[in-house]
Amino acid sequence: MQHKSVADMQCPIARGLERVGEWWSILILREAFRGVTRFDDFSESLGVAPNTLSRRLARMVEAGLMERRQYRDRPPRFEYVLTARGRDFRPVLLAMLAWGNRHFPPDDRTVTIEETATGRAVDPLLVDPETGSPVDGPGYAVVVRRHPGGAPARPRAAVARSAAGAH
Repeated sequence: MQHKSVADMQCPIARGLERVGEWWSILILREAFRGVTRFDDFSESLGVAPNTLSRRLARMVEAGLMERRQYRDRPPRFEYVLTARGRDFRPVLLAMLAWGNRHFPPDDRTVTIEETATGRAVDPLLVDPETGSPVDGPGYAVVVRRHPGGAPARPRAAVARSAAGAH
């Protein structure tokens, strides 16, 4: 089944998902953060079919998340390097790791995020850079607000109906 593109929606979540929402893309980004850059290494570490990997990498280059760089002339060989846009996805991956670890740990084992200087396990935290307060912490209320110039919001009833009919 072909999925509908959400690239033109005003919602930043939908627009971001259009670029990284397919699970292979997120796993490719995970491997890139681990230092993987070459096609064969991505293929080996992920166990993904070459045609699927080729499509995913091409889409990630097109989305500006990775850059394709030639590292050998004969035969031509390329590596895939994270761009600034791709590197900005790191906090999202860390948050997903912590969430998955908390709710779906593999066989009672966990993967930890550790501070390199001390080896101390840490949990990612979204904070307001001005105050240092946790954005989702007690006593710190936030609201997601649409700003002028954006598409008009759909009425809640329409959103609820479309969500109920989604498959």
